[in-house]
This record gives sequence, structure tokens and C-alpha cells, in this order.
Amino acid sequence: MLHALIFDFDGLIVDTETPALESWRRIYAEYGLELGLDVWAAALGTQHGFDALAHLVGLVATTDPARAAALQADAAAVRARRQALKDAMSASQGLLPGVSSLLDQAEALGLPCAVASSSSYRWVGGWLARLGIAERFVCVRTADDVARTKPDPELFLAAAAGLGVPPAACLVLEDSANGILAARAAGCPVVAVPGALTRQLPLPPADLVIPSLDALPLSDLLAAVTRREPRQAQGNGPGGGGQPRAK
Repeated sequence: MLHALIFDFDGLIVDTETPALESWRRIYAEYGLELGLDVWAAALGTQHGFDALAHLVGLVATTDPARAAALQADAAAVRARRQALKDAMSASQGLLPGVSSLLDQAEALGLPCAVASSSSYRWVGGWLARLGIAERFVCVRTADDVARTKPDPELFLAAAAGLGVPPAACLVLEDSANGILAARAAGCPVVAVPGALTRQLPLPPADLVIPSLDALPLSDLLAAVTRREPRQAQGNGPGGGGQPRAK
């Protein structure tokens, strides 16, 4: 039986993933370079997969070592400028479709909810408060609470502990490969909900793949996951590689 829900944040509750990429792309463009989604994919859902500034410095160094050295020396200012760009690009974002309804349905069913995010608490908590949904979550676990973020399972284990529910009884809702891997490593069933970026990328197997959080009523979603047979290895493909999808 499933007794709780654990939500990812970036790309699932709010599409902050697109501004995260586009803000770096603007910085890269200043150097006549492009940042491809295939390269950026390692950064989705984690703080450990990809250092965009280090990557940019390396690219610039191949043609202009002096400019690369200047860029490296100015690293703190570049990161601050990029964060300001990301903040500005994210400012108009609202809740993604289905978030409010799913929280309402979880409350009606008596299922507590948590957030488990590889971002900082300042980022996640600020958004949850701004959007008026902070009180809907029993606990929020972020990069500030763990030694390693996704794909390490620690975030989901911490969220399950905060909920007081065994990981196997917590249904995780995730949009990224790193998040899906972390949920599976924690022993949580996981529903993949590919976002604007991740639907363009291959994802590891999940218990179910749905196009958005409003694709199914929560009762149907829980039933679909509960009746699934044990996972079997399947080839990856865009949006989940052969995983069952909600119609």
C-alpha cells in the first residue's frame, strides 16, 4: 500500500529547469558558444552532475587561454550574474498543471506529502511560500539536509523519515533521470512525469510514465502503480524507454 507522496521540485512543481538552462546558454553565447541539452542533461535533478562554468572555461581555453583564465578568475561574479538571469527568467513561472489538484486529492485521501529536491532550501522554500503551497507539505528536504543529492537516495530516505512512512510506501513523482535513479535506490516506487526538458531525453525505467500531473486522478495513479508487477530491465528511450504510459 502507498501511504504518502514525495514530490521533486524543479521541473515537476514549477518549470525552473528551462530558465536554469537558458540562463547558462545566454552566458555561453557571450563567448560565441552553445550549451546543448545533451551536455546539460547531467545537471538535471542534481548538484553533482555538471559544472557549467568549468565546462565553459574549458571550451574557451581551447581557443583563447587568456580569456579563459580571466573567466576563471571572475568565476564568482559570473555565477552571481547567471543566478540573477535565472531568477529573472523564472519569475513569471507558476505551478505546473495538476500540482494543486494532486495536493487536494492527497489531502482528501489522508496522504501526507513531502518535497525532496537537490536545490537549496532557500530556493525551494522561497518558491513554495511564494506560490502559497508551503503548508501543504509535511516536510521539505533539500541539498542543505544531505551530504549528497540525487542520484544518491539520501534525499528520498530523509523525506520518508520526515513523513514517518517506510520508503516502499512513499510514491515519488519525478521528472529527471537523476531523480528516478535516486528514488529507485531508496526503494520507493516512482512515477516519471517528464518536463519541458526531460521529455526530450532518455529516462531510466519507472513504475509508470505520465505526461503531466493532471493526466490521472490520484486514486487511479495509485491503483496503476500498486498493481504493477515487479520491474524488469528495459531499454531506455525518450520519456522512459518502453515504460507503461497513462492513456
